[in-house]
Amino acid sequence: MGKIFSRILHSEQAGLLLALVLLCVVISLLTPVFFTALNIKNVLRDASLVAIAGIGMVMIILLGEIDLSVGSTQAVAGIIAVAVLNQMDSVLLALLAALLAGAVIGLCNGLLVTKAGINSLIATLGMMAILRGGAMVSTQAVSIQGKVESFVEAGTGYLGPIPVPVLIAFALFALFYYVLHHTILGRYIYAIGGNIQAARLSGLSVDRTRILVFVIGGVLAALSAFILASRLNSGQPNAGLGFELQVIAAVILGGISLTGGVGTLGGAFIGILILTVLSNGLVLLNVSSFYHDIARGAVIILAVYLDTRRKQSLLRRLLAPSAEEK
Repeated sequence: MGKIFSRILHSEQAGLLLALVLLCVVISLLTPVFFTALNIKNVLRDASLVAIAGIGMVMIILLGEIDLSVGSTQAVAGIIAVAVLNQMDSVLLALLAALLAGAVIGLCNGLLVTKAGINSLIATLGMMAILRGGAMVSTQAVSIQGKVESFVEAGTGYLGPIPVPVLIAFALFALFYYVLHHTILGRYIYAIGGNIQAARLSGLSVDRTRILVFVIGGVLAALSAFILASRLNSGQPNAGLGFELQVIAAVILGGISLTGGVGTLGGAFIGILILTVLSNGLVLLNVSSFYHDIARGAVIILAVYLDTRRKQSLLRRLLAPSAEEK
């Protein structure tokens, strides 16, 4: 029992949970509004958008890749969803159109990385610019309002006391936790991220897996776009500005290594909650939005620093037995 407690105490997730609890305590002392039921629901609703897109980002980064296009995907998929909604008067068709758009974007990213051999950072950076420009051009930089009343339920509705987006995020967490830890696809993702050359030599379908993961990432980013558009009851060409950095920072803060092959979905979710609580606290304290960008940038630097320290610590542990043998 003592060993189990010690392992939990020294685990990375325990440290993240402690940081989250301390952050909540500090903010609640500074503003009593933080621990109200309404604000907690708002925090969870905001976190759910990051979490849905973050699940896809976790899988992509576990492969040793990255996707900078999720913010622009949020704009494009939201615009497509509202356009189809207004044309067809169907929320279901709007959702399917958004998911299809996300799948196509993810497929393009995957093909650029695997078949064209372009580094994922550069490929998705280019895709980010193309999508953002396309969103602006197609709408003349003007938002499109939704004309179907039931559309807002996905973003603002409740099932009992729990917001619908939160339930969607938890359902997806359960599904992809199972995928990553109990399926062949999950084992392939960790193996490819750990050592892509060894994975190729072992006969794994490396390129097919990478393409599939980019498609999944695109679909999940589009789902978050649909929920955001529903919440705003509009498709906005400037939606998702900076969203990709928020998602990446949160999952890296949660222990997902930028070099791939290391990290868990549970840790990533705690990282997402930490970043969301921080943003919420700054809003409640009436801190200028310009300082939000400063805080977000600081968190990104901190997340990368922690990732570097984690890799150094892991390397020392691996080398320690060899040193003892000598």
